[in-house]
Amino acid sequence: MRKAWVAVGVGLGMVLCFMGLLVVGTYSAAANLGAGGGRSVALAKNAVPAQYEALVQRWGGLCDAINPALLAAQLYQESGWNPNAQSPAEAQGIAQFIPGTWAAHGMDANGDGKADVWDPEDAIPSAASYDCKLAGYVKDVPGDPTANMLAAYNAGAYAVIKYGGVPPYKETQNYVKVIRTMEQSFAAPEGRVSPTRQAAGAIHYAQEKLGTPYLWGGNGTPEQGGRFDCSGLTKAAYESVGITLPRVANDQWNTGPHPSRGELLPGDLVFFAHDLKDSRSIHHVGIYVGGGYMIDAPYTGAVIRFDPIDSADYFGATRPTAG
Repeated sequence: MRKAWVAVGVGLGMVLCFMGLLVVGTYSAAANLGAGGGRSVALAKNAVPAQYEALVQRWGGLCDAINPALLAAQLYQESGWNPNAQSPAEAQGIAQFIPGTWAAHGMDANGDGKADVWDPEDAIPSAASYDCKLAGYVKDVPGDPTANMLAAYNAGAYAVIKYGGVPPYKETQNYVKVIRTMEQSFAAPEGRVSPTRQAAGAIHYAQEKLGTPYLWGGNGTPEQGGRFDCSGLTKAAYESVGITLPRVANDQWNTGPHPSRGELLPGDLVFFAHDLKDSRSIHHVGIYVGGGYMIDAPYTGAVIRFDPIDSADYFGATRPTAG
């Protein structure tokens, strides 16, 4: 449950006037947007759980077809960093190897005498190694080599070769798209993170919900009386401007690059966590409006409102992207 903020002794009229100016500034900023930067092989701060960060950084540079941010996005998509994940198709571990593939490509990377699919110290290096092998198998296929490699991981190298690129399987096409999109959320940005054009619209949506009572699990449906919880509000706000976010806060963290505290712009999602080194411990999210404030749905018994973002559990921010 979200902690209650200490009440700020500011007159309501002054607050609304101040916030109105912030939103006007948002519309002005949205009219003057720049282009994005290039790819980076350095991991964004706290984007990868601390216990896996060194492994991903090291093995993400194994070959030209991958980089640490791409490997992180792939592992996140496969298992959500769960080393005990098992799918109905018997894919196992943090990298979701099926038993036959693991038997052929699993590595004893930590040198303990056993190639263990359930041990991230073996599974993460094995995933990187397998990516590089797949890239070699499909190197002569037309198109983007990294997209072809990811498609081969999902559907097999034969399918990529047969179709001359990413095969026409909805699951595989979505797998490639999601990982390439999420890649930027795991990469440390080079230079200033570009704002999105939808930010002002998302803030406007959230403003319209001010005063609405909080509802745990609320998505704003008529059956729920138009009420939201924190991530339900942010999801609906960005959905109103054409950007689809995951439902829960710790998944929304991985929907775009991560501006620093000093680079925040209105429209950024701001996150709060129990463990400031682990994005999976995120427990709250709001929409930044400027001046150190956000619009959020705080907790049961409260209403959607303006709150300050600076607190001991402030984790970081994400600038959502259309992907």
